Amino acid sequence: MKRRQFITLVGGAAMWPLAARAQQAATPVVGFLHPGAPEVGARDVAAFRKGLNETGYIEGQNVTVEYHWLEGQYDRLAALMADLVRRPVDVIAIPGSGPATRAAKAATATIPIVFSVGDDPVRLGLVASLARPGGNATGIYIFTEAVVAKRLQLLHELVPKAVRIAVLVNPANASAESTVRTVQQAAPTIGLQIQILNATTIGEIDAAFATIERERPDALFVSGDAFFVSRAVQLATLTARSRIPATFSLRDHVAVGGLMSYGTDFAEAFRQVGVYTGKILKGAKPTNLPVTQSTKFELVINLQTARSLGIEVPPGVLSIADEVIE
Repeated sequence: MKRRQFITLVGGAAMWPLAARAQQAATPVVGFLHPGAPEVGARDVAAFRKGLNETGYIEGQNVTVEYHWLEGQYDRLAALMADLVRRPVDVIAIPGSGPATRAAKAATATIPIVFSVGDDPVRLGLVASLARPGGNATGIYIFTEAVVAKRLQLLHELVPKAVRIAVLVNPANASAESTVRTVQQAAPTIGLQIQILNATTIGEIDAAFATIERERPDALFVSGDAFFVSRAVQLATLTARSRIPATFSLRDHVAVGGLMSYGTDFAEAFRQVGVYTGKILKGAKPTNLPVTQSTKFELVINLQTARSLGIEVPPGVLSIADEVIE
């Protein structure tokens, strides 16, 4: 081998790690914050990745995604956001958590934030308007609260003899007040009586079910909440033990044994968050991306749970179900 060739090869070998490191350093990093737990979030993550893929980003190839799981522990938000801002990440993606999105907005006015929230993002102070967000945040308005009355109606159709309904809410959630208000307004129109139960911890969920077993309401309405999603197995186990028909906001609960869920198709919302994240990585500004409104809802029924409770699902309800779990 000639001396000049040897120098070229050695020089190339020496330069390659530097180039690789530079390329690796240029790979954008997305901080992904899920309100629930990993064991119930696999479907959501797959949907988010699908949205990224649609914009040309493949995790592990040209984008890095760092996953953080809140599991309903809102007290971790301040430290987590401070860490994401300090490093900083290129985009903060927060599907499904209003409190986490507000914490991100409080932590940074420059890093782009992509959210999906169930309450009005203008009222929450996340954006100036749906059409013109006007800051560093944009995302999906998933109408969680808008379907509360419909979910109560479906519970009534599924269990027509039910009159006394327990409503489980997490008062630490900013949407809890509007959920209670909507339920209280809708209940009298279909002849239902409402009892509110609060829970912000695992122990308080157990205490709420102790009240249910003692006072024996006819059915249970579990409000949409990240902490309750993280406790899906606990809630399904307790409803089965108490033999109480229960309705939830997410499919996740029904997949582990809950009776029924009705609400926004969160997988679609997560996909849309992935699409917006990809667009921002390509150079779009949040202020120029209008907040989109999710209009895809899904009704999921667990027939095995219905049978165990002695409930015969009315044909009319069964016919409009998007998914029936046998």
